[in-house]
Amino acid sequence: MKVVIVEDELAASDHLVFQLNSIDPALEVIKVIESVKMAVDYFSNTKEAELVFMDIHLADGISFEIFEQISFDTPIIFTTAYNQYAIQAFKVNSVDYLLKPIDADELETAITKFKNNRKKQDAPNVNQQLESVFKLLQDTKKTFKKSFLGQKADALIPIKTENIAWFCIEDGIVKMVTFENKAFVFDKKLESVEDELDPDLFYRVNRQFIMNRNAIVNVKFYFNGKLIVNTLPKASERIVVSKSKATDFKNWLNS
Repeated sequence: MKVVIVEDELAASDHLVFQLNSIDPALEVIKVIESVKMAVDYFSNTKEAELVFMDIHLADGISFEIFEQISFDTPIIFTTAYNQYAIQAFKVNSVDYLLKPIDADELETAITKFKNNRKKQDAPNVNQQLESVFKLLQDTKKTFKKSFLGQKADALIPIKTENIAWFCIEDGIVKMVTFENKAFVFDKKLESVEDELDPDLFYRVNRQFIMNRNAIVNVKFYFNGKLIVNTLPKASERIVVSKSKATDFKNWLNS
């Protein structure tokens, strides 16, 4: 079975390919697409894919913009950290909706669901899909950490998540900085921290920083489509958002 992945994060698409190969070697990933524009171009010219895995936030916008530009009838399994898009996802030709980080068992269940529907040649109608997604959100409602342990000298101090302005890597050390501009050493990688944070409140702006939206004072345009983020408290180094993440970052700020 031929599969296309629409995902702008290389690590995420690579991991999904690995998961798919582990679940069913017969699943052949024929294309990985990184943007709305690339998806429109690709799906306008080929109907080769039998199943599409699609992230909702892409480098140049929201994936639902694809369906505003082209007719699309290939079954989709949506993958995203943002469950507020679930209803909209199921109004498109969606088989399932998986929250990141993707659980291997849930992924296998979604693939089995797709195969069963295809054998019956009868996809669920919209009402059935909406009932499914309500149940899905109730069953998979994600909880986020309310506090983190930071180290100061020889003491560990619990810091409420809402009081953390950002997490960062400084001189190879992971730190968290509070709104009172107090820095604490942290013993986790940023990738692990990101999965434990509410994506409505925190955003991974680049490799060095995960920002609390309440710490952002303003955003200024920079060269080559990049952005500069100004914060309070003021960061010790310039916080730059790349051109590829600029649109998604602005959409997040505007949500």
